[in-house]
Amino acid sequence: MNNRIAIVTGVSRLKGIGRAICYELASKGFDIFFTYWLPYDKSMPWNVNEDEPEIILKEILDTGVRCEKLELDLSSEKAYEKLFSAVKNKLGSPLVLVNNATYSTETTINNLTESELDKHYSINLKATTLLCLEFIKQFEFNKNGRIINLSSGQSLGQMPNEIAYAITKGAIETLTYTLSQEIASKGITINAVNPGPNDTGWINEELRNSLIKQFPMKRIGKPKDTAKLVGFLTSKDADWITGQIIHSEGGFKR
Repeated sequence: MNNRIAIVTGVSRLKGIGRAICYELASKGFDIFFTYWLPYDKSMPWNVNEDEPEIILKEILDTGVRCEKLELDLSSEKAYEKLFSAVKNKLGSPLVLVNNATYSTETTINNLTESELDKHYSINLKATTLLCLEFIKQFEFNKNGRIINLSSGQSLGQMPNEIAYAITKGAIETLTYTLSQEIASKGITINAVNPGPNDTGWINEELRNSLIKQFPMKRIGKPKDTAKLVGFLTSKDADWITGQIIHSEGGFKR
C-alpha cells in the first residue's frame, strides 16, 4: 500500500483526457502505468506525434513518482493479460484502474458496417469489461480499490451519426452499476464519468462556436475538469460513492 499504482488506458496525446488524468493522479502520489495505441490516433483527424507518449512519460516522472508505459492494441487477443502482467512486473499490484481508451468514428444508418461495429465493441465494451474483471480478480488490498470508466452521456440524449459509438459506450453505464454490487465487499468502488464535449483537439472553430452556446458557463470542457473528478474518485473522501454515473459537463444543454 506504500506504492499506490494506477493504470490509465488511452494516453497517446498531450491534449487528451488520458494525459490530464495521469498528471492529476501523479500529483496525488500515484505511480502511473499508461497504455497508448498510436495507429488509432494517426488515423483520426486530430493526429498524433510519435514522441507524445514519451513526453507524457517524462512529464509524469518529473513529478517524482514512478511511471511506465506500454503501446498496446486493447482489441488484440489477451491484451488484458499482457497489460496486467506488465504492470505487475514493472511496478506492482494496481490499486486504481481508469478505462479511458475509446474508439470512435462517424457511423450512420447508411454507412455502418459489421467490421466498424466490431471495432467499436472491441475497445469500448469488450476491452473495458475484460480489464475490469482482471483488475477485480487480481486485487490484493481489500480496501481503497477504484475502477473509473469513461462514459459519454449516452443516457442523457441521442447522438446522431454515432450509432456504434453511442451503443457501445452506453453499455459502459450498465456495466458500471452492475459490477458495483458484486465488488463492494472486495473493497472496490466503481463509477463512470461523463466529461461531456471536451476540448481535446478534435473541435474545429465552427463546431466550437456552435457548442459554446450550449454551455451556460460560456466555455467548453477541458481535460483538467475530468481529471479533477477522477482524482477525487480515487481519494479516501470518495469511499462511499459507487455504482454512479457522474455527468461532469458544466450544465451542457442538449
